[in-house]
Amino acid sequence: MSLESDLGVQNLAVFMVSGLLLNITPGPDSMLIMTRSASQGWRAGSAAALGIGAGTMVHVVAAAWGVSALIATSATAFSIMKWIGAAYLIYLGWMLWRQAPSADATAPPASAPQTHARLFAQGFLTNVLNPKVALFFMAFVPQFIDPQASHKAVSFLVLGSLFNINSMVWCHVLAWSSAAAGQRVRMSQALKRGLNRCIGTVLVSFGVKLALADQT
Repeated sequence: MSLESDLGVQNLAVFMVSGLLLNITPGPDSMLIMTRSASQGWRAGSAAALGIGAGTMVHVVAAAWGVSALIATSATAFSIMKWIGAAYLIYLGWMLWRQAPSADATAPPASAPQTHARLFAQGFLTNVLNPKVALFFMAFVPQFIDPQASHKAVSFLVLGSLFNINSMVWCHVLAWSSAAAGQRVRMSQALKRGLNRCIGTVLVSFGVKLALADQT
């Protein structure tokens, strides 16, 4: 018997390649990792990435157990998650604007770097509060489950875990490259302020986009 049949999945190579391409697509998770890595180093980006991975596993387990089906069918449940997630993304974007370094030499110093535990929590909440992630797993993963699989929930967990491993590899490459770029480039206060506000604006736009999203 093949590995695919043992796991109850099909087209595993296509699944892995598709998952990698989807992970490379920029989103709020990528923006959070890049921002934290560039400003605090790759360990900070790694902490955010691991939080994102933990949030992804919550969605995977919920989808395997059928909890995500509630979000897909209940307008109320979807709206609650959507508005909380959108508000959190907008909050993160606003914090980047507020914490942007000042060009004024007499201004108070920028706030201290955030702890890895807090960065982990930010990554976790950014991912787990996004109902679109839950709907994505419900729509994407079942296509690669063998219809003859005897334990489809287990097959779902296997595929979801593989997707998350794929994601973590890419997220840590992103964290390392962003940290390396941040170390090589000595940015002026004005450039740092502009970069923080640019990424903050992107996160706010993701929050607005999520707020306007529907279940389809």
